[in-house]
Amino acid sequence: MKPTLWLGIIALYTALTIVAVYLIPSDSVFSWLTYFFGFTFVAVMPGYCLVNVLFKEGKLEFVETAVLSVALSFSLVGVSGLFLGLSPIGIATNSITITLSGIVLILAILSFIRKRQK
Repeated sequence: MKPTLWLGIIALYTALTIVAVYLIPSDSVFSWLTYFFGFTFVAVMPGYCLVNVLFKEGKLEFVETAVLSVALSFSLVGVSGLFLGLSPIGIATNSITITLSGIVLILAILSFIRKRQK
């Protein structure tokens, strides 16, 4: 996959998650979209971007990439939650969404730079 397309997909998914979290009310028929986008964003995206930063494309098989993505995602989310809880910002929907979106986008940009250097 081309690096620009990959970065575009990550940025689009991040934007869709933010839209789902902030614009879909909890009593709506489409509230399941909030849960779907939120869960996959938290459980997969940070780790997937970090795996792409750490390993070259084609180095890992699909199963290894999937397992590492989930494990690293929960680690990154846990550490960011710890720092948010200890900071004066606190843990709230806004702070978690902004922090995780920032982490994902920064890791995606780092991965994009690494993919372009090939």
